[in-house]
Amino acid sequence: MEQLTNLLPVLLGSDANVYGMARSFYMEYGVTSLAIGKGALAATANSRLVKIAVVEPRLEEDEVFVAVMKQFAADHPNTTRVLVSCGDNYTGLMARNRAALEGLYHFACPTPELWEQLDMKENFYKACEAHGIAFPRTFGCTAENWRTVQLPFDFPCIVKASNSVAYWNCKFPHKKKVFIANNRQEFEEIVAAIYSSSYQDSLVLQEYIPGEDCQMRVLNCYSGLDHKVRLMALGRPLLEEQTPEGIGNYAAILSVKDEELMGRMKAFLEDVGWEGFSNFDMKYDVRDGQYKMFEMNPRQGRSSFFVTASGYNLAKWLVDDVVLHKPAELTIADTQSLWMIAPAGILRRYLKDKDLLAQAEALIRAGKASHQLFCKEDFSLKRGIWYIKNQLNNYRKYKRYFGNKSLKD
Repeated sequence: MEQLTNLLPVLLGSDANVYGMARSFYMEYGVTSLAIGKGALAATANSRLVKIAVVEPRLEEDEVFVAVMKQFAADHPNTTRVLVSCGDNYTGLMARNRAALEGLYHFACPTPELWEQLDMKENFYKACEAHGIAFPRTFGCTAENWRTVQLPFDFPCIVKASNSVAYWNCKFPHKKKVFIANNRQEFEEIVAAIYSSSYQDSLVLQEYIPGEDCQMRVLNCYSGLDHKVRLMALGRPLLEEQTPEGIGNYAAILSVKDEELMGRMKAFLEDVGWEGFSNFDMKYDVRDGQYKMFEMNPRQGRSSFFVTASGYNLAKWLVDDVVLHKPAELTIADTQSLWMIAPAGILRRYLKDKDLLAQAEALIRAGKASHQLFCKEDFSLKRGIWYIKNQLNNYRKYKRYFGNKSLKD
């Protein structure tokens, strides 16, 4: 068995997900992570837990990525380098360039074929259908045919990109991560705006599942190098973020458990042969009592620190597998806790379900609440000032954007 010496977590990205993973490594092993990304974002600035080691705007180019990763390994000899993707695009880069990374880094990731199959939403829904997993009624359109598309369901209609990586890199006025079109006119305005940008891949048009944000569920899993699921943790989002770029990200999550749902998703992951972290977003449909699957992210979720905070450290599951090669059975997280990235005041103001709010308040009083971006071991004056500004800014954002998923702000 390989010994754990000079552990060096290498995190791809610089966002809140990176900070959450860095906290996980720090909590379990007391180490500082190094990050490599296209840019440097505020969530990881002025931190003792993670340092931005490389910023390379062309990192998404395979040749550049391989060169950067080889040079980084050469610059950090005599370390046990554990590589973690914190974005869909980075997982794709790792998958495509696996042969160049092996021997330099310890990591887990899917094959490039499986990454492409399940990261593209149309392909993911085909896989769901083949495995008997429910998803919203879904249609699609392209840059060529969207003007003549007739939806097979009534408005409102969800409009989102099939290729999340390409959409992330495009720009157009009033861009949002996900749109809701309430009628045909809004639909045409939204799609025309999207296709006025560099994004020219297909769009997913989806039936709207009724219900508040608290009907959502988020599932984070880790599948080992043997393609067996080792860890599953389910969360119940209480609110989503409300900024155009943040729609679909969660502001607060309660840890919950549903063994029947987890059993189905375990069978799915093992049947397709997944390796590494995975993250599923879904919504409970009160009309038929089923969870409707929205997407699978080929990485741990942006909010996945809720798993570590509830007592199941994501970094440990990864290191035990890819470095120490420890055998492990399935663990289903069952500790109740509250995770937040927005302040508690936002929950009190915008969460409509009083029973869920009471549960959240009880967990806060019991000391079972954590905040993604606040870590007392990482406090400094600069980071403290940024954190306060970040939290206060949530009130402005919610007041301006709450409930708005149309083209206009």
